Amino acid sequence: MTESGNETFVEKAKGTIEEGTGRLKDAAGGLTGDLGMQAEGKVDQLSGMARREFAELYEEGEGKVEKAVLFVQDRPLLSVAIAAVVGLLAGLILLPRRAAKG
Repeated sequence: MTESGNETFVEKAKGTIEEGTGRLKDAAGGLTGDLGMQAEGKVDQLSGMARREFAELYEEGEGKVEKAVLFVQDRPLLSVAIAAVVGLLAGLILLPRRAAKG
């Protein structure tokens, strides 16, 4: 596993632990009638879920970047041609056309 892969694994684990802690706080607050603890538990649950989801999205995006880099390394001329066509199309779409003088 790469260093970045370890970091995303750790973030996923932290998110899962935070979500679990939030569930416990929510349940304890519900049993004791402590609305503050219950609300804090819900916030912790949402925070843990968000942390875990962000780590998963980061991991997915990182994989796509690696695929793109490998594509460029394997097919450099095709990559340059694709970039040129995209640049040409973007220029035609974004730049205003000059009116014909006549």
